[in-house]
Amino acid sequence: MSATVLMSCGILGNAYAQSDYPNKPVKLVVPYAPGGATDVIGRVLAKHLSDELGQQFIVENRAGAGGSLGAGQVTKSPADGYTLLMGAFTSHTINAALMPAVTPFDIQKSFAHISLVGTVPLVFVVNPSMPANSVRELVELAKAKPGALTVASAGNGSPQHLALEMLKLQTKIDAVHVPYKGSGPAIADLLGGQVNAMIDTVPAAQSQIKAGKLRALATTTKERVASLPDVPTVGEAGFPGMLVSSMFGISAPACTPEAVIQKLNSALKDILTKQEVKDSMLAQGTIATYNTPAETSKIINDEYTKWAKLIKDGNIKPE
Repeated sequence: MSATVLMSCGILGNAYAQSDYPNKPVKLVVPYAPGGATDVIGRVLAKHLSDELGQQFIVENRAGAGGSLGAGQVTKSPADGYTLLMGAFTSHTINAALMPAVTPFDIQKSFAHISLVGTVPLVFVVNPSMPANSVRELVELAKAKPGALTVASAGNGSPQHLALEMLKLQTKIDAVHVPYKGSGPAIADLLGGQVNAMIDTVPAAQSQIKAGKLRALATTTKERVASLPDVPTVGEAGFPGMLVSSMFGISAPACTPEAVIQKLNSALKDILTKQEVKDSMLAQGTIATYNTPAETSKIINDEYTKWAKLIKDGNIKPE
């Protein structure tokens, strides 16, 4: 928590800290429908937190408003550690920056962040008919024919969409954004040639890449992705400022006692270093990640600042 939040919490937070926490079941709210990446990650961690801390951690799906509904409900829950958020913080920070008037929380003040738990990298892909074998060649094609390049995304305001806007702003290309309702239909049209390119999550695209049905140009990561070892990073491709990934983390309402936050963080540190947990998450395309609460808060605040600047500079509006 920031110093401002700590001051607003006063001294009451630690006064109510329970040395025997948790002594009853804990709700882990997933602000999306069952079956998605956030839900799958949440269920893996809930099982191991139950084993680690000796109380049942129950996943509760509260979908709506692109994840904002469930996240907002968590911030209004008692700050006692018994209602936690399994958050998709790239999406939450984008929503907070893109639609502040309707986002029911303050990304910098409403949460006590516990730890990031995983990241999902993105990858540039094109239909094989496109004469581009690198991001630079794709940019050159777009510059040669302004407005001709069509780029699909999983939806307006999604991390995939914002990654495209980042590319457009950095390279000054004129490309047409084509939003879909999820990765599935977007990839289907990319495979069919209705659109030229896409920036999507590695889990959503890698089977088509490995089958040769899509051509991968670069991953939006500092290091190469283990499941796509032959695909260069954006840094290797000459675009080091294009680092984007979907980040997932566990947070509590602001003013949750520090002793509770530290106990949960310690449990997550043990869990996220287990090979079986790493393997379970990697099977979903997620790279297991651990951070201290202070590190997590800084990363999420920096993420919000990055998207807020991009949205302002690119004059991006919610549709």
